[in-house]
Amino acid sequence: MQHLYNGMPATELSAARWQKSQRSNPHGNCVEMAALPDGRGVAVRNSKDPEGPALLFTWAEIAAFVHGARDGDFDNLLG
Repeated sequence: MQHLYNGMPATELSAARWQKSQRSNPHGNCVEMAALPDGRGVAVRNSKDPEGPALLFTWAEIAAFVHGARDGDFDNLLG
């Protein structure tokens, strides 16, 4: 089993299938997400730096974020 850790190079997640939001802009200002190969959660990376670090989150953490975003909890961060 592969050792997964926060900040690991995204390229080490070779089995990950990265995807962007349909709302990403043409300037590449977006993040990409992928389910972790072992099923434990989700990896997130900067689309402008696909070889850079990946942040890893559990399914519960991703669910809390998505529900908070839907509820507008982070709207104040949009400037």
